[in-house]
Amino acid sequence: MKKHIFKIGNKETVVMFLEISELFNFNYKNIIAVFDTNTRKLFPAVLPVTEFVLNPGEITKNWLSIEGILTKALTSGLARDSLFVGIGGGVICDMTAFAGSVYMRGTDIILVPTTLLAMADAAFGGKTGIDFLGYKNMIGTFTPAKEVRVCIDLLNTLPEKEYMNGLGEIFKHGLLRDRKILTILDTKYASVLNRDRDVLTELLERSIFVKAWYVEQDAVEKGLRAHLNLGHTFGHALESVSGFSSVSHGEAVVWGIIKALESGVLMGVTPPSWLEEVRAIAEKYSYNLITPAGITPESLIAALKKDKKKKDSSVQFVLQREQGETFLSPVERSVLLKVLGKRIIRES
Repeated sequence: MKKHIFKIGNKETVVMFLEISELFNFNYKNIIAVFDTNTRKLFPAVLPVTEFVLNPGEITKNWLSIEGILTKALTSGLARDSLFVGIGGGVICDMTAFAGSVYMRGTDIILVPTTLLAMADAAFGGKTGIDFLGYKNMIGTFTPAKEVRVCIDLLNTLPEKEYMNGLGEIFKHGLLRDRKILTILDTKYASVLNRDRDVLTELLERSIFVKAWYVEQDAVEKGLRAHLNLGHTFGHALESVSGFSSVSHGEAVVWGIIKALESGVLMGVTPPSWLEEVRAIAEKYSYNLITPAGITPESLIAALKKDKKKKDSSVQFVLQREQGETFLSPVERSVLLKVLGKRIIRES
Protein backbone atom coordinates (compact mmCIF):
# COMPACT_ATOMS: atom_id res chain seq x y z
CA MET A 1 0.00 0.00 0.00
CA LYS A 2 1.23 3.47 -0.94
CA LYS A 3 -0.03 6.34 1.18
CA HIS A 4 0.32 10.11 0.81
CA ILE A 5 -1.00 12.64 3.35
CA PHE A 6 -1.97 16.16 2.29
CA LYS A 7 -3.16 19.16 4.33
CA ILE A 8 -6.05 20.98 2.65
CA GLY A 9 -7.22 23.94 4.69
CA ASN A 10 -7.62 22.66 8.25
CA LYS A 11 -8.21 19.05 7.19
CA GLU A 12 -6.05 16.14 6.11
CA THR A 13 -6.72 13.98 3.09
CA VAL A 14 -5.00 10.62 2.86
CA VAL A 15 -4.57 9.26 -0.67
CA MET A 16 -3.99 5.51 -0.64
CA PHE A 17 -3.11 3.19 -3.50
CA LEU A 18 -4.79 -0.12 -2.64
CA GLU A 19 -5.73 -3.52 -4.02
CA ILE A 20 -9.41 -4.19 -4.73
CA SER A 21 -9.67 -6.40 -1.64
CA GLU A 22 -8.61 -3.48 0.58
CA LEU A 23 -11.05 -0.83 -0.68
CA PHE A 24 -13.93 -1.43 1.69
CA ASN A 25 -12.39 -1.82 5.13
CA PHE A 26 -14.16 0.90 7.13
CA ASN A 27 -14.08 1.54 10.89
CA TYR A 28 -17.53 3.10 11.08
CA LYS A 29 -20.80 1.74 12.43
CA ASN A 30 -23.10 3.71 10.12
CA ILE A 31 -22.21 4.10 6.45
CA ILE A 32 -24.05 5.19 3.33
CA ALA A 33 -22.40 4.05 0.10
CA VAL A 34 -23.37 5.90 -3.08
CA PHE A 35 -22.92 4.12 -6.43
CA ASP A 36 -24.19 4.44 -9.94
CA THR A 37 -25.62 1.39 -11.69
CA ASN A 38 -22.30 0.69 -13.40
CA THR A 39 -20.09 0.83 -10.31
CA ARG A 40 -22.54 -1.17 -8.24
CA LYS A 41 -22.01 -4.08 -10.66
CA LEU A 42 -18.25 -3.83 -10.14
CA PHE A 43 -18.57 -4.61 -6.44
CA PRO A 44 -21.18 -7.33 -5.85
CA ALA A 45 -19.90 -8.09 -2.34
CA VAL A 46 -19.63 -4.80 -0.46
CA LEU A 47 -19.85 -4.62 3.34
CA PRO A 48 -23.42 -4.44 4.70
CA VAL A 49 -24.09 -0.71 4.47
CA THR A 50 -26.93 1.57 3.50
CA GLU A 51 -26.80 1.91 -0.29
CA PHE A 52 -28.03 4.53 -2.70
CA VAL A 53 -27.69 3.80 -6.42
CA LEU A 54 -28.03 6.47 -9.12
CA ASN A 55 -28.18 6.33 -12.88
CA PRO A 56 -24.79 7.12 -14.46
CA GLY A 57 -23.83 10.31 -16.24
CA GLU A 58 -23.72 14.08 -15.86
CA ILE A 59 -27.49 14.34 -16.23
CA THR A 60 -27.81 12.84 -12.73
CA LYS A 61 -25.71 15.60 -11.14
CA ASN A 62 -28.59 17.65 -9.76
CA TRP A 63 -30.62 18.63 -6.68
CA LEU A 64 -32.95 15.65 -7.03
CA SER A 65 -30.05 13.21 -6.64
CA ILE A 66 -28.73 15.08 -3.60
CA GLU A 67 -32.19 15.02 -2.05
CA GLY A 68 -32.33 11.28 -2.65
CA ILE A 69 -28.98 10.66 -0.94
CA LEU A 70 -29.86 12.85 2.04
CA THR A 71 -33.31 11.31 2.41
CA LYS A 72 -31.83 7.82 2.39
CA ALA A 73 -29.27 8.81 5.01
CA LEU A 74 -31.86 10.41 7.27
CA THR A 75 -34.44 7.62 7.02
CA SER A 76 -31.66 5.09 7.69
CA GLY A 77 -30.77 6.79 10.95
CA LEU A 78 -27.34 8.10 10.03
CA ALA A 79 -25.96 10.70 12.44
CA ARG A 80 -23.13 13.22 12.21
CA ASP A 81 -20.55 10.56 13.14
CA SER A 82 -21.54 8.47 10.12
CA LEU A 83 -19.58 8.00 6.91
CA PHE A 84 -20.52 8.95 3.36
CA VAL A 85 -18.69 6.81 0.77
CA GLY A 86 -18.74 7.71 -2.93
CA ILE A 87 -17.88 4.82 -5.26
CA GLY A 88 -17.71 5.89 -8.87
CA GLY A 89 -16.49 8.51 -11.28
CA GLY A 90 -16.38 12.28 -10.93
CA VAL A 91 -20.16 12.68 -10.84
CA ILE A 92 -20.62 10.25 -7.95
CA CYS A 93 -17.58 11.58 -6.06
CA ASP A 94 -18.72 15.21 -6.42
CA MET A 95 -22.29 14.48 -5.35
CA THR A 96 -21.45 12.15 -2.46
CA ALA A 97 -18.97 14.65 -1.04
CA PHE A 98 -21.49 17.47 -1.44
CA ALA A 99 -24.21 15.45 0.31
CA GLY A 100 -21.80 14.51 3.10
CA SER A 101 -20.67 18.11 3.49
CA VAL A 102 -24.21 19.39 4.14
CA TYR A 103 -25.75 16.42 6.00
CA MET A 104 -26.08 17.53 9.63
CA ARG A 105 -23.50 20.22 8.74
CA GLY A 106 -20.89 17.69 7.76
CA THR A 107 -19.89 14.04 8.09
CA ASP A 108 -16.71 12.16 7.26
CA ILE A 109 -16.29 11.39 3.56
CA ILE A 110 -14.28 8.66 1.85
CA LEU A 111 -14.12 8.51 -1.94
CA VAL A 112 -13.34 5.43 -4.02
CA PRO A 113 -12.81 6.76 -7.56
CA THR A 114 -13.37 4.17 -10.27
CA THR A 115 -12.40 6.24 -13.32
CA LEU A 116 -9.09 7.78 -14.34
CA LEU A 117 -10.69 11.23 -14.33
CA ALA A 118 -11.88 10.86 -10.75
CA MET A 119 -8.55 9.41 -9.58
CA ALA A 120 -6.54 12.22 -11.15
CA ASP A 121 -8.82 15.08 -10.31
CA ALA A 122 -12.41 14.92 -9.05
CA ALA A 123 -11.92 12.83 -5.90
CA PHE A 124 -9.01 14.86 -4.55
CA GLY A 125 -8.93 18.51 -3.54
CA GLY A 126 -12.22 19.18 -1.78
CA LYS A 127 -14.42 20.56 -4.54
CA THR A 128 -17.93 19.17 -4.32
CA GLY A 129 -21.08 20.07 -6.18
CA ILE A 130 -23.81 19.68 -8.75
CA ASP A 131 -24.76 21.29 -12.04
CA PHE A 132 -27.53 23.90 -11.92
CA LEU A 133 -29.76 25.44 -14.60
CA GLY A 134 -27.63 23.85 -17.30
CA TYR A 135 -24.31 25.16 -15.99
CA LYS A 136 -21.43 23.06 -14.71
CA ASN A 137 -20.76 22.76 -10.95
CA MET A 138 -22.65 25.94 -10.06
CA ILE A 139 -23.68 24.74 -6.58
CA GLY A 140 -21.24 23.15 -4.14
CA THR A 141 -18.82 23.39 -1.24
CA PHE A 142 -15.11 23.07 -0.50
CA THR A 143 -14.99 19.92 1.63
CA PRO A 144 -11.96 17.60 1.35
CA ALA A 145 -12.54 13.87 1.69
CA LYS A 146 -10.94 12.21 4.69
CA GLU A 147 -9.54 9.51 2.39
CA VAL A 148 -9.26 8.87 -1.33
CA ARG A 149 -8.77 5.19 -2.08
CA VAL A 150 -7.23 4.48 -5.49
CA CYS A 151 -7.08 1.05 -7.13
CA ILE A 152 -5.16 1.10 -10.42
CA ASP A 153 -6.64 -2.23 -11.54
CA LEU A 154 -10.08 -0.62 -11.80
CA LEU A 155 -8.82 1.28 -14.84
CA ASN A 156 -8.95 -1.96 -16.82
CA THR A 157 -12.74 -1.87 -16.53
CA LEU A 158 -13.07 1.46 -18.36
CA PRO A 159 -14.22 1.82 -21.97
CA GLU A 160 -11.70 3.61 -24.18
CA LYS A 161 -13.65 6.88 -24.29
CA GLU A 162 -13.78 7.08 -20.50
CA TYR A 163 -10.08 6.27 -20.21
CA MET A 164 -9.19 9.08 -22.62
CA ASN A 165 -11.49 11.35 -20.63
CA GLY A 166 -9.22 10.95 -17.60
CA LEU A 167 -6.00 11.36 -19.55
CA GLY A 168 -7.16 14.89 -20.40
CA GLU A 169 -6.82 16.02 -16.79
CA ILE A 170 -3.44 14.32 -16.37
CA PHE A 171 -2.28 16.11 -19.53
CA LYS A 172 -3.38 19.41 -17.98
CA HIS A 173 -1.37 18.74 -14.82
CA GLY A 174 1.71 18.18 -16.94
CA LEU A 175 1.27 21.60 -18.52
CA LEU A 176 0.90 23.25 -15.15
CA ARG A 177 3.82 21.94 -13.11
CA ASP A 178 5.36 18.62 -14.12
CA ARG A 179 7.00 18.35 -17.51
CA LYS A 180 7.82 14.69 -16.79
CA ILE A 181 4.09 13.97 -17.22
CA LEU A 182 4.27 15.40 -20.72
CA THR A 183 7.43 13.41 -21.43
CA ILE A 184 5.74 10.17 -20.36
CA LEU A 185 2.66 10.92 -22.46
CA ASP A 186 4.87 11.72 -25.43
CA THR A 187 7.49 8.97 -25.24
CA LYS A 188 5.53 6.10 -23.63
CA TYR A 189 2.48 6.44 -25.84
CA ALA A 190 1.97 2.68 -26.33
CA SER A 191 2.34 1.92 -22.62
CA VAL A 192 -0.15 4.65 -21.73
CA LEU A 193 -2.73 3.40 -24.23
CA ASN A 194 -2.17 -0.20 -23.12
CA ARG A 195 -2.81 0.89 -19.50
CA ASP A 196 0.51 -0.32 -18.20
CA ARG A 197 0.14 -0.52 -14.42
CA ASP A 198 3.52 0.99 -13.53
CA VAL A 199 3.20 3.82 -16.02
CA LEU A 200 -0.31 4.67 -14.85
CA THR A 201 0.75 4.59 -11.22
CA GLU A 202 3.53 7.09 -11.92
CA LEU A 203 1.24 9.34 -13.97
CA LEU A 204 -1.41 9.33 -11.26
CA GLU A 205 1.00 9.99 -8.41
CA ARG A 206 2.61 12.84 -10.29
CA SER A 207 -0.80 14.24 -11.22
CA ILE A 208 -2.04 14.13 -7.63
CA PHE A 209 1.12 15.86 -6.40
CA VAL A 210 0.63 18.64 -8.95
CA LYS A 211 -2.92 19.22 -7.75
CA ALA A 212 -1.80 19.01 -4.12
CA TRP A 213 0.77 21.75 -4.70
CA TYR A 214 -2.07 24.13 -5.55
CA VAL A 215 -4.79 23.05 -3.14
CA GLU A 216 -2.52 22.92 -0.08
CA GLN A 217 -1.67 26.58 -0.64
CA ASP A 218 -5.14 27.71 -1.72
CA ALA A 219 -7.84 25.40 -0.40
CA VAL A 220 -10.86 27.49 -1.46
CA GLU A 221 -9.60 28.97 -4.72
CA LYS A 222 -8.87 32.55 -3.75
CA GLY A 223 -6.01 32.82 -6.21
CA LEU A 224 -3.35 30.26 -7.08
CA ARG A 225 -5.69 27.26 -7.19
CA ALA A 226 -7.55 28.86 -10.09
CA HIS A 227 -4.62 27.80 -12.29
CA LEU A 228 -6.04 24.27 -12.08
CA ASN A 229 -8.86 25.55 -14.28
CA LEU A 230 -6.56 25.64 -17.31
CA GLY A 231 -8.80 24.59 -20.19
CA HIS A 232 -11.88 24.45 -17.96
CA THR A 233 -13.44 27.84 -18.67
CA PHE A 234 -13.58 27.08 -22.37
CA GLY A 235 -14.24 23.39 -21.72
CA HIS A 236 -17.19 23.94 -19.37
CA ALA A 237 -18.77 26.24 -21.96
CA LEU A 238 -18.46 23.50 -24.58
CA GLU A 239 -19.95 20.93 -22.21
CA SER A 240 -22.86 23.25 -21.41
CA VAL A 241 -23.64 24.11 -25.01
CA SER A 242 -23.44 20.44 -26.04
CA GLY A 243 -25.85 19.49 -23.25
CA PHE A 244 -23.30 17.50 -21.21
CA SER A 245 -23.75 14.60 -23.59
CA SER A 246 -21.68 14.48 -26.77
CA VAL A 247 -18.36 15.77 -25.35
CA SER A 248 -16.74 14.25 -22.26
CA HIS A 249 -15.20 16.47 -19.59
CA GLY A 250 -11.62 15.43 -20.37
CA GLU A 251 -12.10 15.94 -24.09
CA ALA A 252 -13.60 19.36 -23.42
CA VAL A 253 -10.66 20.30 -21.18
CA VAL A 254 -8.08 19.38 -23.83
CA TRP A 255 -10.05 21.34 -26.43
CA GLY A 256 -10.23 24.21 -23.92
CA ILE A 257 -6.49 24.10 -23.29
CA ILE A 258 -5.84 24.57 -26.98
CA LYS A 259 -8.33 27.44 -27.11
CA ALA A 260 -6.60 29.07 -24.13
CA LEU A 261 -3.19 28.77 -25.77
CA GLU A 262 -4.55 30.02 -29.11
CA SER A 263 -6.00 33.01 -27.26
CA GLY A 264 -2.60 33.64 -25.71
CA VAL A 265 -0.93 33.51 -29.12
CA LEU A 266 -3.38 36.05 -30.55
CA MET A 267 -2.85 38.27 -27.51
CA GLY A 268 0.94 38.06 -27.94
CA VAL A 269 1.60 36.38 -24.57
CA THR A 270 1.97 32.74 -25.61
CA PRO A 271 4.79 31.65 -27.94
CA PRO A 272 3.43 29.78 -30.97
CA SER A 273 6.08 27.10 -30.33
CA TRP A 274 4.46 26.23 -26.96
CA LEU A 275 1.03 25.96 -28.58
CA GLU A 276 2.44 23.64 -31.25
CA GLU A 277 4.25 21.44 -28.71
CA VAL A 278 1.07 21.01 -26.68
CA ARG A 279 -1.07 20.47 -29.74
CA ALA A 280 1.26 17.77 -31.07
CA ILE A 281 0.86 15.67 -27.90
CA ALA A 282 -2.91 16.17 -27.85
CA GLU A 283 -3.17 15.13 -31.50
CA LYS A 284 -1.07 12.03 -30.82
CA TYR A 285 -3.93 10.86 -28.56
CA SER A 286 -6.55 11.79 -31.21
CA TYR A 287 -8.31 14.47 -29.17
CA ASN A 288 -10.65 16.60 -31.27
CA LEU A 289 -9.25 20.11 -31.18
CA ILE A 290 -11.75 21.71 -33.56
CA THR A 291 -15.03 23.21 -32.35
CA PRO A 292 -17.75 20.62 -33.08
CA ALA A 293 -20.08 21.25 -35.98
CA GLY A 294 -23.28 23.07 -35.09
CA ILE A 295 -21.79 24.93 -32.13
CA THR A 296 -21.33 28.63 -32.81
CA PRO A 297 -18.84 31.02 -31.24
CA GLU A 298 -21.79 33.14 -30.05
CA SER A 299 -23.36 30.23 -28.14
CA LEU A 300 -20.05 29.45 -26.48
CA ILE A 301 -19.49 33.10 -25.51
CA ALA A 302 -22.98 33.20 -23.97
CA ALA A 303 -22.07 30.14 -21.86
CA LEU A 304 -18.72 31.67 -20.91
CA LYS A 305 -20.53 34.65 -19.41
CA LYS A 306 -22.11 32.27 -16.86
CA ASP A 307 -18.74 31.03 -15.67
CA LYS A 308 -18.64 30.95 -11.85
CA LYS A 309 -15.01 32.13 -11.70
CA LYS A 310 -15.76 35.75 -12.52
CA LYS A 311 -13.93 38.68 -10.98
CA ASP A 312 -15.55 42.12 -11.10
CA SER A 313 -18.06 40.74 -13.65
CA SER A 314 -15.21 39.74 -15.96
CA VAL A 315 -14.49 36.12 -16.83
CA GLN A 316 -10.91 35.26 -15.93
CA PHE A 317 -9.29 32.81 -18.34
CA VAL A 318 -6.30 30.68 -17.40
CA LEU A 319 -3.53 31.36 -19.92
CA GLN A 320 0.10 30.30 -20.24
CA ARG A 321 3.34 31.82 -21.40
CA GLU A 322 5.17 28.49 -21.28
CA GLN A 323 4.99 25.21 -19.39
CA GLY A 324 4.59 26.10 -15.71
CA GLU A 325 4.11 29.83 -16.43
CA THR A 326 0.39 30.25 -15.84
CA PHE A 327 -1.66 33.38 -15.19
CA LEU A 328 -5.23 34.72 -15.22
CA SER A 329 -6.51 37.28 -17.67
CA PRO A 330 -9.70 38.44 -19.35
CA VAL A 331 -9.89 37.75 -23.09
CA GLU A 332 -11.41 40.25 -25.50
CA ARG A 333 -14.54 39.24 -27.41
CA SER A 334 -12.72 39.73 -30.72
CA VAL A 335 -10.14 37.11 -29.69
CA LEU A 336 -12.84 34.71 -28.49
CA LEU A 337 -14.68 34.96 -31.81
CA LYS A 338 -11.49 34.00 -33.66
CA VAL A 339 -10.50 31.02 -31.51
CA LEU A 340 -14.00 29.60 -31.04
CA GLY A 341 -14.65 29.07 -34.72
CA LYS A 342 -14.35 25.68 -36.37
CA ARG A 343 -10.86 26.33 -37.71
CA ILE A 344 -7.83 26.38 -35.45
CA ILE A 345 -5.07 28.95 -35.78
CA ARG A 346 -2.66 26.71 -37.64
CA GLU A 347 -5.25 26.12 -40.36
CA SER A 348 -6.22 29.79 -40.71
